[in-house]
Amino acid sequence: MRYESTRGGLKGISAAEAIKTGIAPDGGLFVPMDKVTVDIDFIKGLTGNTYQERAMKILSLFLTDYKPEELLDCINSAYDEQFSNKDVAPVVRVHEKLHMLELWHGPTCAFKDMALQILPHFLVKAIQKTGEQDEIVILVATSGDTGKAALEGFADVDGTRIIVYYPNGGVSDIQKLQMVTQKGKNTNVIAVNGNFDDTQNGVKKIFTDASIRKALQQKGLKFSSANSINWGRLVPQIVYYFSAYAELIKEGSIQPGEKINFVVPTGNFGNILAAWYAKDMGLPVNRLICASNSNNVLTDFIIGGVYDKKRDFYKTISPSMDILISSNLERLLYELSGKNADMVHNWMKELAKKGSYHVDNKTRALIQEVFWGGYSDDKETLASIHSVYEDCGYVMDPHTAVAMDVYDKYVIKTGDLSQTVIVSTASPFKFNASVAKALLDGKAGGKTEFELLPMLSEYTGWNIPEALKGLERKDIVHRTVCEKDGMTEALVKLLKLDAIE
Repeated sequence: MRYESTRGGLKGISAAEAIKTGIAPDGGLFVPMDKVTVDIDFIKGLTGNTYQERAMKILSLFLTDYKPEELLDCINSAYDEQFSNKDVAPVVRVHEKLHMLELWHGPTCAFKDMALQILPHFLVKAIQKTGEQDEIVILVATSGDTGKAALEGFADVDGTRIIVYYPNGGVSDIQKLQMVTQKGKNTNVIAVNGNFDDTQNGVKKIFTDASIRKALQQKGLKFSSANSINWGRLVPQIVYYFSAYAELIKEGSIQPGEKINFVVPTGNFGNILAAWYAKDMGLPVNRLICASNSNNVLTDFIIGGVYDKKRDFYKTISPSMDILISSNLERLLYELSGKNADMVHNWMKELAKKGSYHVDNKTRALIQEVFWGGYSDDKETLASIHSVYEDCGYVMDPHTAVAMDVYDKYVIKTGDLSQTVIVSTASPFKFNASVAKALLDGKAGGKTEFELLPMLSEYTGWNIPEALKGLERKDIVHRTVCEKDGMTEALVKLLKLDAIE
């Protein structure tokens, strides 16, 4: 399998080279050049497998330049005892037609662990396979969860450094402490006075800055990414959609070949794009329901075909989705436009210059065949947390609750009662202030997130994840803060680069 850029500037590179590079030199994202397809017998064959065995079968279809023993080492090193559930990504039944795919049993209690525990292993092997001599600098923009998961995955990995930028004041207290207390001789964390889009734009600008790349080269350094713009981040996420479907067959909820829905809370579009790739491969999917919070740029795009970031930005109780520029949408547009790099390049240029773009009617129709978009505001999100716990005894974090509320709206609008899987992206304890507000009837007022942990555990009977216990007592290691237009300067200082032209 070879890979190409969505903007046409690079074609025919290996998976290892694509993973090592992260983002293409032309600013595009790497995608497979050939379509991967599987049949229903392949899917039925997954039912008797462990999660690790399912991952091996699917990843080997895309990472063909990795030897089987190399892939197996990556998989077994990632999905091991650091996941608190032996099934890694268990499927929990909420009621007869609805299930939760829990992706938060990893070391940082969020779905980003599913990809970011394996990406460092992919990257280390990619460095070896390509004969790379330079040290790899992993550059990350995070809305909260990616940062900690990347830091956890890359800490003290030989041949790498990692620099994480996060929006100052735009993440929860727990998310912030998880990052700024991260140990590791190669880890760096920088708070940016701006929102996530400012942070993400700053990182993209650094990636494509020729003078920065030249200065890095002089120091024996080279950039890569741990954001979902890196194919090595996205491809592991395809696995859990197949795994969820296999689990539903295994428990008798569906028959092989029966189409199901997935509801995905998303901001940067990577998680739901992985579901689209699974569908494109042959997974029987009816609709992909894209759930947004009040930053509903994706909802409007799916409905109207116009992507417009020129709108109010809201800080919500689901902060990992507080995003107005959904980077991974570029990959979907490339695939659905018939791999028309010129068209995609023009849309992205319009977004950068005008803040919006309008897709053609054919592409819009193809999107609407598969995707259904809806959004939930904070009030609706809290109500969803409360009602689902009262009705089912299931505790949702606010991102999962956005998905639940949007799913309810979908059913009301369409009447579709197909078997459905909601992608649960974070432990409720990770965003406990909002969960406690929804469940504890005013008793949460004035309490810190760390004081709320035992209160929420006692009320629900759910155990506090080990990764969150005692977090507030850890030493703060990273204190650097920069302005949104000072991200390059902060990086130059940190890496001790020569003067940039």
